[in-house]
Amino acid sequence: MGRCENKTLVTIILIKIFIFIRILLFTTPKTIMKNNCTLKSCLGAVRLSMFWMGLVLALPLSAQDDAKDLYDMDHIIEVKVSFQEDNWEQILDSLKQMGNDHRLDAEVSVDGKLYKGVGVRYKGNSSYFNVRKDGSSKLPFNIEFNHVDKDQRLPGGYETLKLSNVFRDPSFLREVLGYEMAGKYMPSPRANFAKVFVNDVYLGLYNCTESVDKDFLEKFYQQPEEEEGTLVKCDPDWHGRSISSCPDGDKASLMYLGTDSICYKYLYEMKSDAGWDDLIELTRVLNKEPQNLEKVLNVDQALWMLAFNNVTVNLDSYTGRLCHNYYLYRDSFGIFQPILWDMNLCFGGFRYAGLGRPLSNEAMQEMSMFIHYKEKNDKRPLITTLLADDFYRKVYVAHIKTIYKDYLADSTYLDRAREIATLIDTHVQEDTNKLYTYEDFQKNILETTRVDETNIIGLAELMEGRTKYLQEHPLIVKEEPVISDVKHELSDNSVTISATVNQSEQVWLYYRTVAKGPFQRIEMSNSSGYSETVSENIWAITLDKGDVLEYYLAAEGDKALSLSPERAAFEFYVVE
Repeated sequence: MGRCENKTLVTIILIKIFIFIRILLFTTPKTIMKNNCTLKSCLGAVRLSMFWMGLVLALPLSAQDDAKDLYDMDHIIEVKVSFQEDNWEQILDSLKQMGNDHRLDAEVSVDGKLYKGVGVRYKGNSSYFNVRKDGSSKLPFNIEFNHVDKDQRLPGGYETLKLSNVFRDPSFLREVLGYEMAGKYMPSPRANFAKVFVNDVYLGLYNCTESVDKDFLEKFYQQPEEEEGTLVKCDPDWHGRSISSCPDGDKASLMYLGTDSICYKYLYEMKSDAGWDDLIELTRVLNKEPQNLEKVLNVDQALWMLAFNNVTVNLDSYTGRLCHNYYLYRDSFGIFQPILWDMNLCFGGFRYAGLGRPLSNEAMQEMSMFIHYKEKNDKRPLITTLLADDFYRKVYVAHIKTIYKDYLADSTYLDRAREIATLIDTHVQEDTNKLYTYEDFQKNILETTRVDETNIIGLAELMEGRTKYLQEHPLIVKEEPVISDVKHELSDNSVTISATVNQSEQVWLYYRTVAKGPFQRIEMSNSSGYSETVSENIWAITLDKGDVLEYYLAAEGDKALSLSPERAAFEFYVVE
């Protein structure tokens, strides 16, 4: 619930309290205090007062109802699309062939509220072409509500609904569960479910995912004031052809292909008006000057993305054969921010790592934490370059360990999957256009299901094996430094940040001076002096007061590293 919605709700509650008091003070006492008040009339006055108070209590907290976010998981959105054209399917098919900028006008009702001047198109690649080829009417939609009226928004300020048909996911859960988990560690779109109708015909239960658009970027990142930041959708043009004069690339892998933008244009989709030079510079630094990488890339967020892909065996991503399904956004500080996208095949829904044959169930369960790095795969420079750095590699392992502890160690992921499955169970049964059977839905939460001539591993089947692999990995069981008693003390001109840290060779302070800005790293001092026999050490640093707004700590040992807070830099301490 947002701050404004909280204020509205509080206002309504205060109004109710005022009405209660008014009833009590000016109705009941007035009658009771009359000289001729009898017991019967006094009781009648009390009953009358209680009756009116009951009516007031029964008034709905409309602000609270309205405040439910569009993407709350327990909010099954109802979307009703109305086209004037009877042949709307043929028109949308034709527009799909023409490109993503072409839409068909429609009126769309969302949870009973009507929006006019809405633009609708089909979306997706395999989820569109494969499903259309099979003759199903349950195709994925991209619905733009500010298509005509640029100020028209859905509740919460959202401009777009992206409705996915749950392609290759009999469980119905991969997209929503994946985004929910990722959102605990990094900026991530939100996702839930929607019941979709077109011209009063029910098409079925869809995944509904928040768009990576201007509103999303404003929420998480500092945007340039005078011009939009560079936004790149890292998805190749699958029908495009390589340029003979360009070096060989590999999808949206961030390989450096020279200074000519033509060598990149069939591998990436530029969503902003300009930005090819920015993207090329990022690839150059990543491949040629990795020591300067933090000047152009949010390295920590990249490590979180790679860690998440690895733990959940999300191979339909940068990590896998197709090397795609992420965004890059360059903020006002000139830093590229990687953003996860398209999660319907996470949790082992796609078996190709790009290193040969598809992975078996066992190979996915035991997929190396250092896949591509240990193979020295020069076609995955984001992985090989980052993990070649000893410090970054320790941070990466720490992130994997945090995800493991949060979701795998106690099967929290499975508890949450079952909760979501229970929420949508009836809706899945009622979906007569679903791409897989209700039995597939029930089965795939736990075990492998065969669909579209492909074996889709069960969520629990995959993650139980993944849990066993991780809990036995020597770097996961390695004892890491323990950070406690983190605090900061303010004086007139300075701030001193300190912590008690066990068994650390070095402690680093990450700090930033402005919200949403890049963090800077600086060494902290050990006032006790490090010793293997010393169980506790105090580490501290003093900086100018104006230099620290938000911060977190990284404690580095010989083989392991720990962070405080553990989910840094998405969580951090605030100097107030």
